[in-house]
Amino acid sequence: QVQIVESGGGLVQPGGSLRLSCVASGSDFRIYIMAWYRQTLGKQRELVAGISSGGSTNYADSVKGRFTISSDNAKNTVYLQMDSLKPEDTAVYYCCGDLYREGFRRNYWGQGTQVTVSS
Repeated sequence: QVQIVESGGGLVQPGGSLRLSCVASGSDFRIYIMAWYRQTLGKQRELVAGISSGGSTNYADSVKGRFTISSDNAKNTVYLQMDSLKPEDTAVYYCCGDLYREGFRRNYWGQGTQVTVSS
């Protein structure tokens, strides 16, 4: 069994910062990629940022220069530092682990954490 658990969401004013955390726990798995997605009501879930086990990163154009993804491989944890937040960043943020376990590689999703940017 593998669990993906996010934390760190909340309410922040425009221009403020938040740091999201995501931990992958369980047994006998290998991480290929960890990523953050976000979704607002009526819209498709979109990729925000991803990081490979080797440390390569990629970002959505809308967050480049404002968000930073990082990881602590020893702790199976990934972080999303969000700075200069805008109201349009308001969404439920989901962590996704592209993991290999028991002969299969698949995505595991967390439950999501709400981020609200508002004055």
